[in-house]
Amino acid sequence: MTELPSDYHRRLPYGERMSAEPLLGGPFFPFEGDIQVVPLADPVLPEPPRRGEPGGDACPKCADPDGYAIWADEQWSLKAGFQLSGLPMVALLEPREHYRLDNLPPELTATLGPMIQRVAGAIQRIDSVGRTHFNRWGDGSEHFHVWFLARPAGMMQLRGAMIAAWDDMLPKLPAEEFAANARLVAAALSEGGGEPVGLGRH
Repeated sequence: MTELPSDYHRRLPYGERMSAEPLLGGPFFPFEGDIQVVPLADPVLPEPPRRGEPGGDACPKCADPDGYAIWADEQWSLKAGFQLSGLPMVALLEPREHYRLDNLPPELTATLGPMIQRVAGAIQRIDSVGRTHFNRWGDGSEHFHVWFLARPAGMMQLRGAMIAAWDDMLPKLPAEEFAANARLVAAALSEGGGEPVGLGRH
């Protein structure tokens, strides 16, 4: 094993299985019965490069700027439809230029909060949506991106972080329903600027 870099790393029980007990019976945990957690893997250090980083695969956003885009303006684009979804909408907000979170220019950073509000509000116009969750996972691609996941109205089990797991398990949206939702979201965003683009087609 690579030399461990911190006290945190050194106290973890690599190769052992953690107990799922703290999650079982929780209101947002979608599994019951015998749950077996995979063994905790050793750290991979140095970490492998993400897409878009030196030594990694090409940045998918920069290689295909309008692929799967449903709306764009001069600074941002919103993508959807890159995989079948069990939720009414799963979308990805990205700056048009290649930036990480830590080097977003101040003028672009100033527009991020309003863009999150706009995207969340646009997704809420879908009649099946109760709430719009958003989050940022940065382990796949260096190009900064924020995920939006639409929680269906009344489906209280889908609250919280496990909504992404529910998205994988729920029946997939019919193509025509996705297209209608994408058009609605793109039109709602366009009311504040920008315009609909490919409506999720690659």
